Amino acid sequence: MNQYETVIVLTPLLSEDVAKEALAKYKSIITDSGAEIIAEDNWGLRKLAYPIEKKASGFFHLTEYKCNGELINKLELELKRDERVLRFLTVRLDRHAIAYSEKKRSGAFNKKPKKEEAGA
Repeated sequence: MNQYETVIVLTPLLSEDVAKEALAKYKSIITDSGAEIIAEDNWGLRKLAYPIEKKASGFFHLTEYKCNGELINKLELELKRDERVLRFLTVRLDRHAIAYSEKKRSGAFNKKPKKEEAGA
């Protein structure tokens, strides 16, 4: 089984409940196929780098999971058919990306450097 991550950008016109419902649909597609969800991260409403369908922002959501490759085709077909989805990107993670994701989740990059005391 390979490890993948999918970033989904939903249209900003959705209510928060409808956005959660859409994301729950894709989560169930992943889990019903026997995949293991490793991590999820809701980035919330963010500004887009360029307008998509005349929209300047979107709801971003990242899901990291382990599955067989057949699931990716099924998931991406459902994402393409959904009008609520502006964009999506699925990437297979190599061992370096997996190690980076684990460090990021554990908070290794959030540590602030210790400030040296002034006047010492």
